[in-house]
Amino acid sequence: MQERGDDATSNSYPAPSPRSPELKRSLTIATYLPRGTTGGTETDMYDRDWYYPSLVGSLPARVRPGRVPLNIGDNLVPFGKSSEQVRDKNQVEEKMEKKPAVPGIFCQARKCGGQFDHSLIIVVLLIFSISTASFAISQRKKVLDLKEECKILHNCCISVNTSDSSNISKMTNISNKLVNRNISLYTIALSALSPFFILKLVDQLTRNRQTSNNPNSNSSSAEEGVPLKKRIAYRVDIFFSIHPYAKLLALLVATILLICFGGVALYTVTNGSGSFVEALWLSWTFVADSGHHADQVGLGPRIVSVLISSGGMLVFATMLGLVSDAISEKVDSWRKGKSEVIESNHILILGWSDKLGSLLKQLAIANKSIGGGVIVVLAERDKEEMEMDIAKLEFDFMGTSVICRSGSPLILADLKKVSVSKARAIIVLAADENADQQSDARALRVVLSLTGVKEGLRGHVVVEMCDLDNEPLVKLVGGELIETVVAHDVIGRLMIQCALQPGLAQIWEDILGFENAEFYIERWPQLDGMSFGEVLVSFPDAVPCGVKVASKSGKIVINPDNNYIIREGDEILVIAEDDDTYSPGLLPVMHMGVPPNIPSPPKFPEKILFCGWRRDIHDMIKVLEAFLAPGSELWMFNEVPEKERERKLTDGGLILSGLRNIRLVHKEGNAVIRRHLESLPLETFDSILILADESVEDSVVHSDSRSLATLLLIRDIQSKRLPSKEVKSPRRFAGFSHRSWIREMQHASDKSIIISEILDSRTRNLVSVSKISDYILSNELVSMALAMVAEDKQINRVLEELFAEQGNEMCIRSAEYYLYEQEELSFYDIMVRARGREEIVIGYRLAHTDQAIINPSSKSEVRRWSLDDVFVVICKGK
Repeated sequence: MQERGDDATSNSYPAPSPRSPELKRSLTIATYLPRGTTGGTETDMYDRDWYYPSLVGSLPARVRPGRVPLNIGDNLVPFGKSSEQVRDKNQVEEKMEKKPAVPGIFCQARKCGGQFDHSLIIVVLLIFSISTASFAISQRKKVLDLKEECKILHNCCISVNTSDSSNISKMTNISNKLVNRNISLYTIALSALSPFFILKLVDQLTRNRQTSNNPNSNSSSAEEGVPLKKRIAYRVDIFFSIHPYAKLLALLVATILLICFGGVALYTVTNGSGSFVEALWLSWTFVADSGHHADQVGLGPRIVSVLISSGGMLVFATMLGLVSDAISEKVDSWRKGKSEVIESNHILILGWSDKLGSLLKQLAIANKSIGGGVIVVLAERDKEEMEMDIAKLEFDFMGTSVICRSGSPLILADLKKVSVSKARAIIVLAADENADQQSDARALRVVLSLTGVKEGLRGHVVVEMCDLDNEPLVKLVGGELIETVVAHDVIGRLMIQCALQPGLAQIWEDILGFENAEFYIERWPQLDGMSFGEVLVSFPDAVPCGVKVASKSGKIVINPDNNYIIREGDEILVIAEDDDTYSPGLLPVMHMGVPPNIPSPPKFPEKILFCGWRRDIHDMIKVLEAFLAPGSELWMFNEVPEKERERKLTDGGLILSGLRNIRLVHKEGNAVIRRHLESLPLETFDSILILADESVEDSVVHSDSRSLATLLLIRDIQSKRLPSKEVKSPRRFAGFSHRSWIREMQHASDKSIIISEILDSRTRNLVSVSKISDYILSNELVSMALAMVAEDKQINRVLEELFAEQGNEMCIRSAEYYLYEQEELSFYDIMVRARGREEIVIGYRLAHTDQAIINPSSKSEVRRWSLDDVFVVICKGK
């Protein structure tokens, strides 16, 4: 302890005062100082000084040296290196920083790799180019001076010798040509080299600008910038993509430049006589014909001509490639249906489905009276596939042209491609492969796309819907231009009407199609002031059945009162063969007589069976509830569990507890399994409806096969349970007889009505030939309705009322309501008698015939009728 104190005393460190203001409660870490600083030692490190609090007492301490200001980066010595090494490195860096830069040259040493940029090289090249150009100009000046001297000598020698003067003038001309050729050579050299120098200079200036804008970034970050040649290539690519004819324009410019430079080069290297224009023409011949340069003489002309011919081959190869690509692209666009349709007053069909074939057929029949028309189909399919499918129809379109285009109805560009704004009618088909909600959602999007056409729509839009609940939304979006046809709803209501009245399916097929009679609405001013009873018998070739009342904003009134007076603006709704085949005539002479006074038949409870499940079966039940008498039964036989059925019916809006006229009976089973069908009392049903089941309706063939199998099984079971009306012959053998089997099932059909829903028209032949069932060709009937509404959107109001459960409906009445047995009357007489029952007779079917006659031609002809005949009438629903 004593030695320590002595040592401390010998170093003359003053002891700190307890009250000294310099005392702090802190810990000071030793600092590293370079050699040569004040108070430094050889170790460059002082001992640690500790300041203790005052409670310890006064202790001897070393003298604290004065602090030297430190510069970070200069005075800090890295661990493991001597201060001499650090000091030498700092001196080198100071010298490099103080070294003056070369004036006019932007030169900066790179810290990574010690490399320099290329600006110096560019400057050198520019100086060399400028000096070369200056030398060329000076030589040109000397040539001009020599030319002036030659002129002076020429003037002096005129009086001496004329021949010498001519020689001097020739020498002058030769020198002028040589001068011009030298100028051309310099021009070519400078024109060929200047673009490279300019591009390089612009690239370097751009990099320097980036470096100056971001001084903190190192040179490596500046090198990460996109080079100028890549930027130029990118801009050229964009230019060629935006402008389709830019490639041809660039090829033309390249050809012109090649001819010009080649002409100048030929003019330069050609020693013989010849003008610059001739050199240009010779250059064009080398470009157009690569073998035309074979006659050139001399090394220079041959080299230039070979270069020009090589460039010409490249130009023509590029031109052939562009032409070939353009032709291939055009042919490919034609093949894929991408070209624009330039038509007007055509019918546009958007989408593709199984109904398209029958729809095209009906539209072609409708256009037959005007010599044909144009139908355009736009679908998301290949054009060649669509044309092949249409060709498989094997139908004579009678002058109507069908044009197919590939595209999406949701894209405005594709809609404009088919002249959507000039179409007189647009039909939007429902998709077969999608569910009802998805199909209706797609139809809604198509309608939104149609409303977005800037040019507007000339014609109306007919939209095929799958769900009746989605109809108001589509009409809300489309407005007055939209007419909707709910396919499932139409077929469901039609099946119920046909089940309650056998034979009505064939009548609807005749009326909805354009092959026979159909609905037309037209204005006839000569009928103003007449009553509807008189108008009814005023058309020899048509049957009036309604009036479009102008005073009620064009509302169509079907089966109006007999005393309704036709006013100005009213139009007459008729059933006729075509729109140009009828006109009003004189009132006929009639012998009405006294009609039978037989009241309308009362409704009796019925027992109906549904085989299968449809999406709109809840709507069919609502229609049955309105048509059937109280006490009726509806049996539902399908594979859907009973609880699931009730849930679906309730979700569809059917209130099961609100059914008053019918009672639901649920049976679960498969309609194509015989033992499941045998559990049902098939012989007791008045009507059986075989529906296209929801599980297989996407496949037309599978659905029809299932319906046909169910039909044959039901008829076979019925024929074995019902008593036969014929006594079996003992001579018949016990084997199978096809003829007897058909007769047995036909006998069963007399006891019970079966309505089969058929999707494919080819299946109709199998059902109609056997005559064991009536059928509803659903796809074809929907196509007929779409075609009728497309031709005249007002017909949609007529169909909606005739298919509804309320209002007027189409019925089949027995002849006993209008005449007596073997009474002789004309068709006009029967029409007048039916007016007393508030009915309109539109046709008849004679006894022992299968085909009904709608709108008969000879209405004034008197004939003898039978009570077995039936009449087709439009009557008010009850």
